Amino acid sequence: MSITNETSISDFLLLGFSQHTKHQPLLFGLFLAVYLVTVLGNLLIILAISSDPRLHTPMYFFLANLSFTDTCFSCTIIPKVLLNIHTQHYTISHTGCLVQMFFFMELTLLDDFLLAVMAYDHYVAICLPLHYTTIMGPQRCLPLVAASWLSSHLLAFSLCLLMSQLSFCASHTIPHFFCDLLPLLKLACSDTRIFQLMMFAEAALSGVVPLTCVLVSYAHIIHTILRIPSAGRKHKVFSTCGSHLTVVTLFYGTLFLVYFQPSSSYSADTGMAASVVYTMVTPMLNPFIYSLRNSDMKGTLCRFFSWGKCSTL
Repeated sequence: MSITNETSISDFLLLGFSQHTKHQPLLFGLFLAVYLVTVLGNLLIILAISSDPRLHTPMYFFLANLSFTDTCFSCTIIPKVLLNIHTQHYTISHTGCLVQMFFFMELTLLDDFLLAVMAYDHYVAICLPLHYTTIMGPQRCLPLVAASWLSSHLLAFSLCLLMSQLSFCASHTIPHFFCDLLPLLKLACSDTRIFQLMMFAEAALSGVVPLTCVLVSYAHIIHTILRIPSAGRKHKVFSTCGSHLTVVTLFYGTLFLVYFQPSSSYSADTGMAASVVYTMVTPMLNPFIYSLRNSDMKGTLCRFFSWGKCSTL
């Protein structure tokens, strides 16, 4: 590769929404509303769980961590999108791009691990209820969350370290609204085979393994539910698991659509549309999904806003 075909660039151009000039005010208002609802909704979930001793259980401890992760996730992506639309200035520094990519990958992986942990928690609660307090005590919950944080950090850091070693071509425009892995990889001029091998290995470790944990957990849960004679108890158990299954479907569906394919067949339009779902829509919907389908959470939120007037819930 000739040296004239490579450059030590200091900035990338994020052109994801730059072509929709007529819709810029609408996009800005929409993304701002999504951002505010996401942050306020998830912070409210965390506040409700921390303020009500009845919610100091493993399930809500994991949910509080998931809400915190979704809040950080939105703060990693949406503010930069809003700034770019408002200023019509779509550049991001090379360092800033790598930092954004690191936090994006770390928080995505953390969401992935936490959803698997929550599935395991549901499995123990439904299939092994007599042993729940023993298995899911603080001595098990804290290490599970700590391991999720540590694993996501190490996996994201390793890929970002490899990405920082790549050389990029003269064209440094990214057809995306943030520094995602595959669009950035397509700009690399150096050999990316090692990086892609590492990426697919991590995808198998951080994607397939947690998803397998979710599927196996729910296979046991469904088998247990079908053996329950009472229709009322069946409905209650399905209602408890429905929220988690909805979030899992949204999360894994969009991730598999974008990342479980070779970079050569990556479609910018498909990738950007799917990315909007799991970077903006899913974190915004999570508080509604978990609160509206959960009587304990609805009761806590009602009492929180009504100063005790909903004590009957």
